[in-house]
Amino acid sequence: MPTSFEKRRAEFGEYLRRLRIDAGYETGKDFARAIGWNAPKVSKIENGRQTAGDEDLETWLTAVHAPAERSAELRVRLAAIRDAYASWREKVRDGYRARQEESLSREARARRIRAVDLLIVPGLLQTAEYARHAILSHAKVHGGAQDITEAVRARMQRQQILHEPGRTIELLTAEAVFQYPIAPPEVMIAQVHRLLSIVGTPEIRFGIIPAGTLLPYPVTGGFWIVDDVVMIENAPGEHLVDDVDEVGTCHEVADLLWTIAAENDAAKTVLQRVLDNTSR
Repeated sequence: MPTSFEKRRAEFGEYLRRLRIDAGYETGKDFARAIGWNAPKVSKIENGRQTAGDEDLETWLTAVHAPAERSAELRVRLAAIRDAYASWREKVRDGYRARQEESLSREARARRIRAVDLLIVPGLLQTAEYARHAILSHAKVHGGAQDITEAVRARMQRQQILHEPGRTIELLTAEAVFQYPIAPPEVMIAQVHRLLSIVGTPEIRFGIIPAGTLLPYPVTGGFWIVDDVVMIENAPGEHLVDDVDEVGTCHEVADLLWTIAAENDAAKTVLQRVLDNTSR
């Protein structure tokens, strides 16, 4: 089943296809020849397999003599599609601090936050050194401005909401985070102590899935539900989902995972085991 992002892109492509036909270009090949493109590019855009760039759209609109009002509408639609999925290289082009400040702003407005991160400590619970290693690892792959110190500071600022009233915050991780660490032992030990200090905090529901637990659903990546929007991160980029059904599915998966999570004293037991193993 296509995602809401894929549906939007397909609908956008179909809209462009109709404009092309209405302008007298019967085939995509004819249109490609007229604007100096290769035919596969036209086909991919029209069939929702490729997102048009700003210059692509302007070329298309000019070729079909689209009215100003319709052109403006399509520019807005394209911007919305791009917002729904942005590559990490695009996200961090202006630096990692900007990306963290974006999250800070979103979370500050939120009434409910549910994070499911099974291979990394959720950002709202990271120590500064753990966050530094996480962002540095990211920068090695995706590049971007090397404002790591400022980005870490912004990520720490995000954590202020943990102690503000009026929110529901659920943060779920897994023991696997410590079996596949992204930082040296001393950093991971400090991170365990940070999580131990959170357990039992009234404003926060914290859970950790013990190693070896049978999963009720195969989770292939982390996701955050912030009010009515889901943020799904993968290696290429970040996908924002606001389709009601898809958001509901993510809530359902989160609910299933919480059924096997250790909380309160059970969570302390898991974290103490991690601490003992890491300290050896």
